Amino acid sequence: MKRFVGAGLLLALILALAGMESREALAKEKEEPTIHTGIYADDIDLSGMTVGEAKAELNAYVNQLREETLTLEIFDEQVEVTLGELGLSCTNMDVAKEAAQLGKTGNVIQRYKDRMDLEHENKVYELTWSIDSGAVRSFVSTECVKFDSEAEDATLKRENGVFEIVDGNTGTKLDVEGSVQAILDYVENEWNKENGTITLPVETDYPRGSKEELSRVKDVLGTFTTSYSTSGPSRSQNVANGARLINGTVLYPGDTFSAYEVVSPFSRENGYEMAGSYLNGKVVDSLGGGICQVSTTLYNAVLLSELEVVERSNHSMIVTYVDPSADAAIAGTYKDFKFKNDTDAPIYIEGYTADKKITFTIYGEETRPANRTIQYVSQTLSVTEPGVVIIADPGQPIGFRAVEGAHRGMQAELYKHVYVNGVEESVTKVNKSTYNPSPRTVVVGVAGDEGMSAEMLEAVATQDEGIVNAVLASCIERMQ
Repeated sequence: MKRFVGAGLLLALILALAGMESREALAKEKEEPTIHTGIYADDIDLSGMTVGEAKAELNAYVNQLREETLTLEIFDEQVEVTLGELGLSCTNMDVAKEAAQLGKTGNVIQRYKDRMDLEHENKVYELTWSIDSGAVRSFVSTECVKFDSEAEDATLKRENGVFEIVDGNTGTKLDVEGSVQAILDYVENEWNKENGTITLPVETDYPRGSKEELSRVKDVLGTFTTSYSTSGPSRSQNVANGARLINGTVLYPGDTFSAYEVVSPFSRENGYEMAGSYLNGKVVDSLGGGICQVSTTLYNAVLLSELEVVERSNHSMIVTYVDPSADAAIAGTYKDFKFKNDTDAPIYIEGYTADKKITFTIYGEETRPANRTIQYVSQTLSVTEPGVVIIADPGQPIGFRAVEGAHRGMQAELYKHVYVNGVEESVTKVNKSTYNPSPRTVVVGVAGDEGMSAEMLEAVATQDEGIVNAVLASCIERMQ
């Protein structure tokens, strides 16, 4: 008998729920359903809201939290950043839709149970959060690493022919990847929806060089001198300035030296004056004119030291202070002289000028046999005569004549000869260089008497310097 009564009650309950569902179905046709009372997302009460209203409320909540700040502690400094700048977002915004379905989906029993549960205890959906790792990395890499202090390697000073070891200094460096991960972990796992503080991980940047290591620098590996005795004051200043900037450089094993990086920028503030340099087959004045003699002299010292040449370019036209193919040009960033310390000990570069001569000496630890010597020999393959170009200048009077010197074109190769006990053991080609010819340029004035001007123009048209000189002499004689 009790079994029938229980069954009857269950049936009545089902029918009652079915009736409620029917009434709700009718209500749906008139308005959007609302979320049952007692449903929350974090601390936000969603009771009575439609899905659209709940989403709007959640979006406002997210925007509010994006204004919260993180204080990043780096060494003794602090940097503040909003979570919005780090791309804060809620990863489960679909809780609004899920909340609206609670108590309204599933079978009759499940819907009834969900509603009864809400009468006894609130349902709270926990919002989950994430930030943009790319935005975090960008912020850390631009705003946080500026507090880094690089280690200063131990180095050498050479005074009165004696080396003195100068101790280095320890630096500190931000662990960028560790910092990014620390910020991500904090926001996704520890953040309590309020302003927060994180101490970012840092690393010690240790200097290179010990007294034992630097004391190995004691031998001359190679030295070379060139003369600039014909240079004027400005070019002489540039050569001396380049030697000063390079002097005292210490390279540890594996380091690469860039002449351009060390001697630039070419400005008055960096000690340079206007002087002649090569440009498009012409000699023009530029700040730093003559600096290529600095790199060329160093190149030859490097060759004699038998260090690894990483990059070297010849000049566009032949130079006179070294043999063909023994030069090393610097031009902007597209021509540089670079070499590498491929020994297992540090090296020291000494550069100085005296009596209009520039000298570079490279010191290190000599490991080459004493009975082994080297010599570099330039071999000319071909020569191209420059010729003469005669130009009529209508802005100058008849009688004016200006001459710009020529440069022969040339192809040359540089060879390294190795001798053991005075006997040649090997010959190796070091480089091949091509130098462009630059014609001797003669500019003559043609302004003045119409008849003589026509004679001069006719003479220039022959491009024969003898004819031009003869006509010019005749015109000058008639004008006297």
